[in-house]
Amino acid sequence: MAETDLYLPVKSLLESQGYTVKAEVNSCDVVAMRGDEPPVIVELKTGLTLQLLYQAMDRLSLTDSVYIAIARPKRAVPKEAVKLCKRLGLGLIVVAKLGNVEVVTDPAPYAPRPHAKRKAALLKEFRTRLGDSNIGGSTKTKLMTAYKQDALRCLMHLHVNGPTKIANLRQETKVERAATILRSDYYGWFVKQERGIYSATAEGNKAITQFNAEIAFLIARPK
Repeated sequence: MAETDLYLPVKSLLESQGYTVKAEVNSCDVVAMRGDEPPVIVELKTGLTLQLLYQAMDRLSLTDSVYIAIARPKRAVPKEAVKLCKRLGLGLIVVAKLGNVEVVTDPAPYAPRPHAKRKAALLKEFRTRLGDSNIGGSTKTKLMTAYKQDALRCLMHLHVNGPTKIANLRQETKVERAATILRSDYYGWFVKQERGIYSATAEGNKAITQFNAEIAFLIARPK
């Protein structure tokens, strides 16, 4: 679809709602008026691009009712794109090849819903993780977390002391979630010898060497 293919479906939608519609008014792709109401501006592009967002944001200085209209993508419009439009206070219209029009979201002031659980998890991870072993912007790499640090404390204790009861390990390492870490064995470092007693696996012993710098850091900063 060309950008011009989007115009008539969008025009028809607005006219069905009682608007008078004109194209290319002072560099705006579509301008619609209804009585004494503020104008509605629609910017047309075949796809969602930064240039389109820049244009739409500029139009917000003219009216609060600004939409961007794009051709329907082969797959559904990404949720992140819809969220971005809402964040910017823009409406989003999707036009199909046959001329069907869907208003995905209308312009509105951005009012994010607080996510208490995610915020609590963020603060807990920040406060409980020691040091700063990761590099910002890293992708496709294993990261150091507070959970992994606790697992390394447990692993080091088992490496030095051999099979240990969970209760004793928790007391010695001060890792309150030791039982959960050993039983879930997320990293493959621990094996159950008998009821309530665990030891390190061969993979765990390899991790001692792999994370020797982090372990040394944790030993120097006991809980």
